[in-house]
Amino acid sequence: MDVLRSVRTRRTSPRGVAGPVAAGAALSWIGDERIAISGVPSARAVARLAEQGVTHVVNCRPQAQVRWSGDLAAERAAFGPGRVAHAPMQDHGLRQRPAVWAAAACFAAQVLDEQPQAGVLIHCTAGRRRSVMLAYAVLRLRGHDRTRAAALVLTYRAQAQLVPAYVRSVERWLATAPQ
Repeated sequence: MDVLRSVRTRRTSPRGVAGPVAAGAALSWIGDERIAISGVPSARAVARLAEQGVTHVVNCRPQAQVRWSGDLAAERAAFGPGRVAHAPMQDHGLRQRPAVWAAAACFAAQVLDEQPQAGVLIHCTAGRRRSVMLAYAVLRLRGHDRTRAAALVLTYRAQAQLVPAYVRSVERWLATAPQ
C-alpha cells in the first residue's frame, strides 16, 4: 500500500469546495477516462446530470438507503433502467464481496469500451470510498495497472480514499475472475 501513500502525498488540495455536502455532490471527472465520481446527487441534480456529460450511472449505496431516499429510482427514471447499475455496498472498511459490486464494474467498463461518447457517473453517499473503489475497479478492468488506477482516482477526486481492504478485494477478484 506504499503506492497509495505516495500518490496521496502528491495530491492537490480540494478546489474551492466548501463542506462535505458540497464536496460529495460535485462531479470529479477522472482525467480523460469518461468516469465521474461523486456523492449522491440530489433529485434536482439527477435531472441535470445528462447536461454534464453523464449517460450512465452506477449507484454504490446500500439497498436500505436507496429505498429510503429514492435516489436509485430517480436515476432509473431519468436515464432508463438499462443505463443504471446498482452495487449495494456497505461502507464498513472490510473486504467487499465481488458478488455485490463486480457486475456493476463490468457494466461500466463495457459501456466505456463500446460507447465512445458515454460518460459514467459512479457515486456512493459521500463520493469518498465505495465509489472510489468501484472507479478503481473499472480502471483496472480497462487495462490500467494498480499504480496508475490509484493515481488517477486520487489525483482527480480530492476527497478520495482508497481503503486498503477495498483495493485488495478488487485485486483478488481480478486475479481469480475468468478473463
